Amino acid sequence: MRPLRAVAVLSAAAVLAGCGSFSGGGDDENQPIRVGTTSAPSVLDPAGAWDGSWELYRNVYQSLLHFPGSGGTPEPDAAKSCSFTDNKSQVYRCTLREGLEFSNGNKLDAAAVKHSIERILKINSPAGPAPLLDSLDRIETTGDDTVVFHLKKPTATFPLVLATPAGSLVDPASYPADKLREGDSGGAIVGSGQYKIKKYEAGEVAELERNGKYQGSAKTRNDAVTIRYFDDSGSLVKALEDEELDLAYRGLTPDQITDLGGRSGSQSSIKVNEIVGTEIRYLVFNPEDDAVKNPAVREAVAQLIDRKALVRNVYKRTAEPLYSMVPGGITGHTNAFYDRYGEPNQRKAKSVLQAAGINEPVEFTLWYTTDRYGATTKAEFEEIQRQLNGSGLFKVEIEGRPWNEFQKAYQEGTYPVFGRGWFADFPDADNYIGPFVGENNALGIPYVDSKLTGSILPESRKESDRATAGNTLKEAQRLLARDARLIPLWQGNVHIAAYEHVAGVEWAIDASTIMRVGELHRKSSW
Repeated sequence: MRPLRAVAVLSAAAVLAGCGSFSGGGDDENQPIRVGTTSAPSVLDPAGAWDGSWELYRNVYQSLLHFPGSGGTPEPDAAKSCSFTDNKSQVYRCTLREGLEFSNGNKLDAAAVKHSIERILKINSPAGPAPLLDSLDRIETTGDDTVVFHLKKPTATFPLVLATPAGSLVDPASYPADKLREGDSGGAIVGSGQYKIKKYEAGEVAELERNGKYQGSAKTRNDAVTIRYFDDSGSLVKALEDEELDLAYRGLTPDQITDLGGRSGSQSSIKVNEIVGTEIRYLVFNPEDDAVKNPAVREAVAQLIDRKALVRNVYKRTAEPLYSMVPGGITGHTNAFYDRYGEPNQRKAKSVLQAAGINEPVEFTLWYTTDRYGATTKAEFEEIQRQLNGSGLFKVEIEGRPWNEFQKAYQEGTYPVFGRGWFADFPDADNYIGPFVGENNALGIPYVDSKLTGSILPESRKESDRATAGNTLKEAQRLLARDARLIPLWQGNVHIAAYEHVAGVEWAIDASTIMRVGELHRKSSW
């Protein structure tokens, strides 16, 4: 299990002599915590998104299980208890807490749980989390409080899936069984999580207020949170420096992190918290595209990518080179790409291409999203372009598109090569492999391999001991390196810039690196 709560303060806030109140003290204690981010929700219906929308879902919808504190093992939330009832990890039973209600007062019972999960599969939105529930065969209910999940095959990771926003519980009277709920009005959200949405403007703001009907194990340490969404990192940091925000999360560039973190001894009361994370960035190759369908092309790219230069030149060492789709800190990680390709080597890349009869520079366009992962994304792809074109073996162009357009295009197979980021659904090696392979996966490009998807992954999912499963998944990582359809680039940490008066920052990130805003609160005194 990765270390989840190592926190390094990069910038010490100015310390005042003696005791007194923070800027957030007094009447300010009752004001909403103001959070800024560049990661806006794409839709409000949990059946329709498997992306950064989960940041909001985590706080307004409830699930049967959740990741508590710093732990990576799911614990009950809407459920009173859950467990496998067989020795094959194929039948999972949950008993609900008594008296659960949705924010509109409707009853949250076993039938509502069944409806919530089944509609995700029935709607099967191209951008939704249905692939995470692919192992589910059927759901049975007994009375109002018991739900039994029957799985098609042994799936020891199923409890972890239920702990993600893919397991978000919705009111059957408010969310149709066969289609996504229309409209982005925050008042339309009916959940049972820690917060209700008081106001929502798509791409602009979400105003959250405490849900008095919430019954679960999470602590809510404030009464209200306002989340503002920004198009770019510059406006995000300006709002923070102008004291329009209490903290900024997701979207800070390496230069901004370095700058904010280097103000020790200044009058700034902002500090940057670095939390060990397992976010990854990677390239995706479409083997159906003429430009990159030859494995030699993909292998040559894998042979040329200089990850050390990438994190040094672009990310100012706020990230780490990554040589596997499974990041360091996750049980079962192995440096499969380094073991296979070693250090960047132009001679080896040229030899691979020539052996495949490719003697002219390979041309293709590398696509990225302009508004999902922060302002540094463009610089990252310019660096990759520089490395590939500098070898003389490639003629690569780069193009950026807004997330909604970008997502639709790659799911339709439009792009030969594109960049993606991944924030783990749950802290298990399977979650860095399983979502990207199989007939129906999160990338929209089928990846079926008789050994990888036919035996390795199914065998690993029988293992309730996830350490043992991690050893099995090392072979999967080696197969991914051989195919080079997915090429890992770097692994990043979580950086949160917050004013000194904000408490709970180090506990606000759960094991899946999603922010639980209920942990945030204002300090009242020294």
